[in-house]
Amino acid sequence: MRKKVLITVTTFPLPSRSYDELVCTAGVLEDGTWIRIYPMPLSFLKELKIHGRVQKTKYTWIELDLKKRTNDFRPESHSPNDYNFKDLVVYNNIGTDRFWEERKMYCLKNVYTNMSKLIEDSKDPQNVSLATFKPLKITDFIIEESEREWKPEWKSLIQQHQINFDNPDNPIQKELSAKLPYTFSYKFEEESGTTRTLMIEDWEIAQLFWNCLRNSKGDETKACQAVKKKYFDIFTKEHDIYFFLGTTREWHTRRSRNPFVIIGVFYPKKNPDTQLSLW
Repeated sequence: MRKKVLITVTTFPLPSRSYDELVCTAGVLEDGTWIRIYPMPLSFLKELKIHGRVQKTKYTWIELDLKKRTNDFRPESHSPNDYNFKDLVVYNNIGTDRFWEERKMYCLKNVYTNMSKLIEDSKDPQNVSLATFKPLKITDFIIEESEREWKPEWKSLIQQHQINFDNPDNPIQKELSAKLPYTFSYKFEEESGTTRTLMIEDWEIAQLFWNCLRNSKGDETKACQAVKKKYFDIFTKEHDIYFFLGTTREWHTRRSRNPFVIIGVFYPKKNPDTQLSLW
């Protein structure tokens, strides 16, 4: 199936036995339908090119041949037909003009406001596993310490089974990406009045943490404060926030009470001409 996809999110990279470090990539089709592409090598997404120039991955249109993942019951899950990506066509990146007007055209076509409804839709027979969600109010940003090292078996995978996607017969040896030592979560109220907490697993917030850590000369407390300042202080005051939600295959298979995590944050600036005044 030939698909044109607007990439909207990439999750944290994870080691893999077969495909180097992998990210789960999700996006929307031209009709606003969600689609998941897995596996995608991290190295590939770092060097997405158009006319020989590297450009941002998020909100870039790509076109490639995809096949439904037969071992994944979630309807949005697909895999590249060619892992060398010789069939890939890279188109334009959508910018942020007019308060993200063009991005909104594709990303906000079907928005949930009730998590209970979304969780119900994640069950058989629909098995919805990707969605855009609008919280009523974000009330807190939670930071918790996490394990600092990858599991030994994951380290072994990346060290012993790395693939050069330009030359699969010539493996590349390199260091595994550093593991994020903290988890970040949003606490929010939804339309029904229910308060929920969801972890953020977007690669963008991980990159922000590492950048803030460099800027603070290794001070993790200051780095975490800087992440919270952007994702809570600034976003809740100046931006109109939506969540891109996705299920983890493990917890969706187990039919968890809530299999969703935040895989991306959609944050256009508030438009003063359209925002309702509280006064």
